[in-house]
Amino acid sequence: MLPTEQPKEFYENLGKLFYALAKADKNIVPQEVASLQNSIRNYWVSLDDGNAASKLIQEKFELLQQQEKKAKDCFDEFEAFYLKNPPLFSPEIKNRIWKTADDIAASFAHKNKSEVILLNKLKLLLSS
Repeated sequence: MLPTEQPKEFYENLGKLFYALAKADKNIVPQEVASLQNSIRNYWVSLDDGNAASKLIQEKFELLQQQEKKAKDCFDEFEAFYLKNPPLFSPEIKNRIWKTADDIAASFAHKNKSEVILLNKLKLLLSS
């Protein structure tokens, strides 16, 4: 069962994670942004019975992009949030996170080495 209300920080940290995956190779291309937008519609809007909270994912992603944050820093912040808040991450949520991350990584020229490394780190984290 999916939790219907997640704290604002939950969605902001998803934005950090998805930004980290898109930025893993140091460049964010339009296909990665489009993949994120599709994934938000497909996997995240239904969680908040609309799209107000899921917009936080997109907004955080865009803010990090404007600030040109490092992928590693954003991933590390997501990891810290994840480890501090295990009850927020049900198996279904983890599945949605994985699908979104995998979609972003595969959206442009398939997965490169940087993205594969980050996906492997995410897979280990989500299995803990």
